[in-house]
Amino acid sequence: MLTVLAALWGAAAGLLVPRAAYRFSVEPEDPWRDACPEGHALTGAARGWLGSTRCAPCAAVPVTTTPGDAPGDPDGGTDRTPPAARYAPGVLVPVVTALSCAVLAAATGLRPELAVWLLLAPVAVLLATVDRRVHRLPDRLTLPAAGALAVLLGAAALLPEHAGSWLSALLGGAALGGFYFLLFVINPNGMGFGDVKLALSLGMALGWYGWAVVFAGGFAGFLLGAAYGFGLMVLKRAGRKTGIPFGPFMITGALLGMLLGALAA
Repeated sequence: MLTVLAALWGAAAGLLVPRAAYRFSVEPEDPWRDACPEGHALTGAARGWLGSTRCAPCAAVPVTTTPGDAPGDPDGGTDRTPPAARYAPGVLVPVVTALSCAVLAAATGLRPELAVWLLLAPVAVLLATVDRRVHRLPDRLTLPAAGALAVLLGAAALLPEHAGSWLSALLGGAALGGFYFLLFVINPNGMGFGDVKLALSLGMALGWYGWAVVFAGGFAGFLLGAAYGFGLMVLKRAGRKTGIPFGPFMITGALLGMLLGALAA
């Protein structure tokens, strides 16, 4: 039952991720998107940040078919209303978020930190989605996530039945963030500073379960990223200097490490 409830929460929260991902997926010098590709303003809760990826004004605009476009309309010229006018994919992200929440609940069980993981999962999926699209991890997401995670894990540590250490979480965040910062200093073209800030949150989540989990989750992220890059080179879709979005692999590796830590706790 806990796993099912967590999956339902993940699906509901995941439905709100695609619009936010669309708005955040811009180049660093560009402002956040506030309109659909056709220029219609995004409205809704939280100043348009929350809502579906279906643009109602676009869906209401009749579309003139051409011959063969629509069944039963061989001559074309018929105005019809499109069934949906989506400006961003809206299926895969909720599914991934639901699955992530479900496996976290199954591994963690009824422990206080589960509430923290369920709040963190949609943000992590949002960050992975944005990074995959534009190779960017916005400060508006990474920095508040790190601060909120430190506070929430501190609160979880005050509750009975928790299975981690708040001090270890803070040290894990500092260690993984410091390691990524070192990589950034050594090779700024190969490691973005957004990855450094993301590592703070992931290191805290991993550090909650101890240093072995920090190492395992961090190593898993590098291994997944290396495997992806090698696969692209084998398929001749990238070269040795081709940049890849590393955030999704960092997050996936951290998820694997957290699952191991939760099961072992």
